[in-house]
Amino acid sequence: MRGALMTSVRTWLGYPYPLGATWLGNGVNFALFSETAASVELCLFEDIDATEENIRIPVTEHTDQVWHVFLPDVRPGQLYGFRVSGPYDPERGLRFNSSKLLLDPYAKAIAGDVSWADEMFGYVVGSKDEDLTQDFRDDAWGVPKSVVINNAFDWHHDKRLGIPLHSSVIYEVHVKGFSKLWQEVPEELRGTYAALGSPAAIDYFKKLGVTAVELLPVHAHIEDKALIDRGLTNYWGYNTIGFFAPHAQYSSSGQFGEQVFEFKTMVRSLHAAGIEVILDVVYNHTAEGNHLGPTLCFRGIDNLAYYRLQPDNARFYLDFTGTGNTFNLLHPRALQLVMDSLRYWILEMHVDGFRFDLASTLARDHEGVNKLHAFFEIIHQDPVLSQVKLIAEPWDVGEGGYQVGNFPVLWAEWNGKYRDAVRSFWKGDEGRIGEMGYRLTGSPDLYQYNGRRPYASINFVTAHDGFTLTDLVSYNEKHNELNGDENRDGDNNNQSWNCGVEGPTDDPQINALRNRQRRNFLATLFLSQGVPMLTAGDEWGKSQNGNNNAYCQDNEISWFNWKRDEKQNRFLEFTRTLIQLRKNHPVFRRPKFFQGRRIRGSETRDVMWFNPGGNEMSEEEWISPFVRCVGILLSGDATDVLNFEGEPIRDDTFLLLINAHYESIPFVLPGQEQIEWQLILDTMDSDGFPMEPKKFSSGDDFDLGGRVVCLFRLVSGAQAQAREESWKKRRVEFPPISAEEERARGS
Repeated sequence: MRGALMTSVRTWLGYPYPLGATWLGNGVNFALFSETAASVELCLFEDIDATEENIRIPVTEHTDQVWHVFLPDVRPGQLYGFRVSGPYDPERGLRFNSSKLLLDPYAKAIAGDVSWADEMFGYVVGSKDEDLTQDFRDDAWGVPKSVVINNAFDWHHDKRLGIPLHSSVIYEVHVKGFSKLWQEVPEELRGTYAALGSPAAIDYFKKLGVTAVELLPVHAHIEDKALIDRGLTNYWGYNTIGFFAPHAQYSSSGQFGEQVFEFKTMVRSLHAAGIEVILDVVYNHTAEGNHLGPTLCFRGIDNLAYYRLQPDNARFYLDFTGTGNTFNLLHPRALQLVMDSLRYWILEMHVDGFRFDLASTLARDHEGVNKLHAFFEIIHQDPVLSQVKLIAEPWDVGEGGYQVGNFPVLWAEWNGKYRDAVRSFWKGDEGRIGEMGYRLTGSPDLYQYNGRRPYASINFVTAHDGFTLTDLVSYNEKHNELNGDENRDGDNNNQSWNCGVEGPTDDPQINALRNRQRRNFLATLFLSQGVPMLTAGDEWGKSQNGNNNAYCQDNEISWFNWKRDEKQNRFLEFTRTLIQLRKNHPVFRRPKFFQGRRIRGSETRDVMWFNPGGNEMSEEEWISPFVRCVGILLSGDATDVLNFEGEPIRDDTFLLLINAHYESIPFVLPGQEQIEWQLILDTMDSDGFPMEPKKFSSGDDFDLGGRVVCLFRLVSGAQAQAREESWKKRRVEFPPISAEEERARGS
């Protein structure tokens, strides 16, 4: 037991399942897979500062390649690790070294940090033959320890919310950066799970209107030695070492199992407020790096099983991730670990879904990315995994890794083509209007052919990786000097435009243009079919001073600044209103693709495209390099949303006008009959939503400003009258469908 010195302990044979350390009420069962180990020892530690284990227990039983032992005298809170013996022969892919204490791959909690020194490496650092000479120095004094936990928790009848993906608004956020500077949160809670689940945070999320928080990696991760040496940290956390353990440094209550309780409490609080929790998970690689990396866990337990090695030289690792190694999902036990981890976070931690980092890597076999990979097959048939939100980052750095549009059914994707098309269009590039037609309507060119829906497209303009929205309109070039890599890191192809001056300026015209461009980007994002993802801070104008790769900036560059000025608060209000507009109107979040079909009893189709002359777009105009202006009519009679009785829900009909040309263009408002349009959104307006919306008639010349988005609502005419009569007949109030009703009908 932690805190009480044990010099001896009773041992029973134990069980090979479940893997990891499991508290059974009368003791703890330990089980560790290793296919090629010669022997395994379980090491127990008195406290986190102990320089060596106080007891070492030989694990003599092994069943089906799993080493196991049961300790009736051990309780939750116990610190432990493993020492695994076997050949040290890197040229054959064998890197056993019993001098190195190893984390349990199934550890549910991890305490402590790496105290970087040469002892943390399995080879003699600096030797002429690099990693071929074994290091026999003990490293237990400087590595993290696994923690036995008690999994009991009162969930108060909590369960996953099941919000339909097409009705979701995802908010990508970093646990620490969100609240680190927030004075409304008690100082001791700032930057933690408790802060993210606090009443202040929940109130902010609710007022903003998001339905899900997507958390940057919360799996236990390691701070890279190279970054520590430069006075930096791996702030984003894409350096996983524990696939089951919440990162302890985000816990306000402790690291000896308390982080698990705090994470669960956060999820329970967010769920009670109707907000889902999605985890950004990194199963494609681990923190152990390439052949010159440290030996902390997987490498010392079974290097051949856990990593993809070069087929002609097992000393070196296959690297499809850019991090030095690739996790070996071709091995059944490595694949099992990933699936067990996913189920654990769903069943025990109650999360609602996952965003898979570099997901193409997870589906690689010996031939390349394979849509029939066992990774997909297991998830698709699993009654637990198949029912949560599955979001792929559909690329990696290997050959053929860019797979946008190619993931199978059940999967949504970060739509990189949406990001690139929208950025390029609003920058004013030629020949983008045709692709914008696809991106605005849920990218049917990518997702419709294989039976997927518009919600397969996770639409985003910015993400954690890249410029913030404010920097996107303020910088032409990246400015990553503070990262310590001479500005060589980060993407050079940002499709950004500084509007005339690099960085901050006092020029009122440039600032007005930048603010309008930000409104254009968000209006495009939230009025597109698909699922919008908002990067935390973009809703009010967060800047990283031009840094487009702030992965190592654990400071004010990345943290939220809650002291906002009046302009930032006005932009926040614009974002809130925009999200509410989308929420109120099912026509902007259809669960099915437009078909271009006529609405019964009308000449209007479910979607129609107009040129500035008020006529339908021609094929020549769609492919013209000079067209930067288009109108989209979205019929409220074709939302494809049903009420409880299975009847279609009618919505307002909208006309969306977008103009990426720098000059204003007169636009003839469409309509064969005498109808009336009301202007409800105009990004030329400094607030985005006019205080007194004006009305216009069909056939009017509307002066569509340069670089602007305008949204009109049909307020009178035959179609508007039919909608009103339909609502009266059904006796429903607008909006006619709630999130709860959508969940109940399950579309």
